[in-house]
This record gives sequence, structure tokens and C-alpha cells, in this order.
Amino acid sequence: MKCPFCGDPNTQVTDTRENEDGDVVRRRRRCPKCDKRFTTYERIDLKMPHIVKRNGNRTEFDHAKLAGSMQLALRKRPVTTEALEAAVDRIEARLLSMGEQEVPSEKLGELVMKELKKLDKVAYIRFASVYRNFADVDEFSDVIREVQTRPRRGRKGQPEQPDPEHDLFGN
Repeated sequence: MKCPFCGDPNTQVTDTRENEDGDVVRRRRRCPKCDKRFTTYERIDLKMPHIVKRNGNRTEFDHAKLAGSMQLALRKRPVTTEALEAAVDRIEARLLSMGEQEVPSEKLGELVMKELKKLDKVAYIRFASVYRNFADVDEFSDVIREVQTRPRRGRKGQPEQPDPEHDLFGN
């Protein structure tokens, strides 16, 4: 590491510590030439994939934009900021684990919908109505029925059935 004071490339590490999470290393350094001390921090620099939009344009992944769009769907819903951030972190981890340099926006949208469905079904429906660009009320009602389905009690492998007490369409 080059000394920021005199530019000498031969600095010495005098102390090394990790933060509580173990994802940042703090190093105290000393320059033998000018005898000044300074601190450096090492972090993992992960490259998020670029997002390929439907029109073919490519854009950098934006954590704030993702969190903001999910927050919009969750507006006035009983979901904590911590739960939202955990969902965004899971999406980012999934994108990184794919190992791709580019990811279609459709794939990102599906990941968002999966997380919103776990967090809050109303937010899921809100997001799906915009993301899937519903053409009519039938498409909207199909998604509502989808989130209303619950597994049947009893035998495994049986198809899921809507809960008649909560069916908004009288079915």
C-alpha cells in the first residue's frame, strides 16, 4: 500500500482487525520513510450483473431502485424495514449466485415477486399488476386466486384449493 503522505510504496501493517460481521478488514499502517500512520479498509468488491431491459437497453444494478420499487408496493403495509432489506439482500445474493454478467429484467422481476409474495400478499398483487401489465380484471382476479390458495389438509400431493372463507369472488 502506497503511503498517502509521501508516496513511498513500502508501508508496514502494524495492526489488523476484522469488523463484527467479518466482511471488512481494518489495517493500521506505518510508513518507514516518513513515519506517518494511516488506516486502510478492505472490503469484498462484488460486481452485480447488469440488467437487460425488455427494449434491449442495459443498465447497472441499483440497490436503491430495487428497494424503492419494493417499498412502493409495500406502502402502508405492515412490513418492517428490516424485513424489506432482508428481502432485497436475498435478491442480490441470488443475482450474485447466478454468476452471470447480465440478467434479464424479467428474471429480476420474478425474484422480486417471489420475495413480495412471502412478505405481503397485497404488495405482491400491487407489484404483479404493474409488472405483468394486466390487460383486464380477469388477469387481476387470477393473481388474487393464486395468493388465496392454501394446501389441502390431509394427503400430500393433493392440488391446492382456494380457501372458501376468504375467496373474494364467491367461488
